[in-house]
Order: sequence, then C-alpha cells, then structure tokens
Amino acid sequence: MSVFDTFLNWKVFVQTLPLLLSGLSITISLGLAAILLGFAGGMALALLRLYAPAPVRLIAIAYIDVFRAIPLLVLLVVVYYALPFVGLRFTPFTSATLALSMVSAAYSAEILRAGIEGVPKGQFEAARALGLSPLRRMTDVILPQAIKLVIPPMTSNAINVLKDTALASVVAMPDLLKQATQAQALAANPTPLISAALIYLILLLPLVRLVGIFERRMAARGR
Repeated sequence: MSVFDTFLNWKVFVQTLPLLLSGLSITISLGLAAILLGFAGGMALALLRLYAPAPVRLIAIAYIDVFRAIPLLVLLVVVYYALPFVGLRFTPFTSATLALSMVSAAYSAEILRAGIEGVPKGQFEAARALGLSPLRRMTDVILPQAIKLVIPPMTSNAINVLKDTALASVVAMPDLLKQATQAQALAANPTPLISAALIYLILLLPLVRLVGIFERRMAARGR
C-alpha cells in the first residue's frame, strides 16, 4: 500500500467529508462565540484593571493572571465534569464556549490594556479639555485609537482561540477534530485526520497572513 493510499486516500476522504464538514461548522461556531465573548470580557477586564477602585482592580488582575496561567484543557475538564457536582451542568458546546472565552478574555484584557496605555497622553488631555465625560472620552477618543493599535495581537489571539477549539473534543464536542477521529476509526485509515489538518490550515492560514499585513501597515504608519 502506497503512502497516498494510507494517508491521502481519496475514496476515504469523499466518504468522510460530510462528517468533517459537520465538525467544521461546529468548530467555526464555537470559535466565533468564544472570540466575541472573549473580546467583550477582555474589554471589561482591561477597563476595570485600569480605572476601577483598588479592590476591584486587584480582582481583575487576579482573574487575568490565573486564567492566563491555567491550562485550557484543565479548565475544560473542570467546567464540564466538575461543576455538575455543585449543581452547574452545561452542554458540551456551552462548556467549551465558556472555557475558551474565559481564557480568551484574560489574554484580550492584557492586549487591550496595552493598547489603551499606548494611546498618547495628549489624547487623554485633549479629550478632557473638550469637556467630554469619562465615558465619552473612552468611547469616542481613546478606544478607537487603542483598537487600531491592537488589531495584530487581537487577530493572533483569535487564531489561537480557533486552534484551541480542537481541545473541545475532550468534552464530547463533535467538532472537527472529534469528527475526524471518529471517521478515522470507522475507516481504519488516517486520511480523515490528515484532511482535518488541511482544513485547519486552509481556515487559519489567511488569518496568519492577515496579521502580517496589519503589522506591516502599522510599521509603515509609524515611520
């Protein structure tokens, strides 16, 4: 048997493609949900860390540090398998979304904090001089500039979240990797796993290139 028959078997690929596509749709849905929730949570954490009273600021810092340090796999297991013992039971999709977004929020918070602190101090002073309220200063002047600064690292974070969706298979999520593993077992052939790897590559490679484009544009503007 040739290497193509073993790892790139066309017949096996065609037979298992519907299963892989169903897993891909779940992977994309999970990734988008976690990215959006992680961004929203990260924004709240970043603002709390920068401007909240000291006790709240310490809680935000503790959250960011803990969830950047804890392995995502451990968090998935805790959310899906341990929380039911205290009366909190979630579906696999909800569990995976919760775990991914909690970790993503911690990383997003640090990225956004750096972006806000990267806005020139003169912008803060100018907005204050115009008599804008703290909320208007942040939403109309500071955040639009900070978001532009953090587009490359936020895109990289989104890529990491999409890759980490593969870990959701440990909580019985029928995502792309889980479906590929099941298809491999049914076909007794590794072609579905190779196909899943190629699908991940097709999905993520444009985002990787997009980060490079953003970084070059930011560097050009800086010059």
